[in-house]
Amino acid sequence: MASDLEKARLISVLTRGKGNWGDKYDRTEHFKRFQNLKEIIKELSKQGWLIVYNKPKFTGISLNTQFKREIIQFIEKQMPYLKGVIR
Repeated sequence: MASDLEKARLISVLTRGKGNWGDKYDRTEHFKRFQNLKEIIKELSKQGWLIVYNKPKFTGISLNTQFKREIIQFIEKQMPYLKGVIR
């Protein structure tokens, strides 16, 4: 089972930059540094927080805007130094 901190790290990376919410997604190959990536994606998509796009040549992931408040609260709880940074 993936730790909450690992999950928070992945979703915090997704929120940065262009902000991968809803229809904006990023390829999973950009997240190779996460050891339990498949497990993290599986658990977060079960919760409904992560949307998985299975394309012919790659898999994309983005955050579900319906859970934006909960996602941000989760990140701030696990990574307090990001409090107020994520929108």
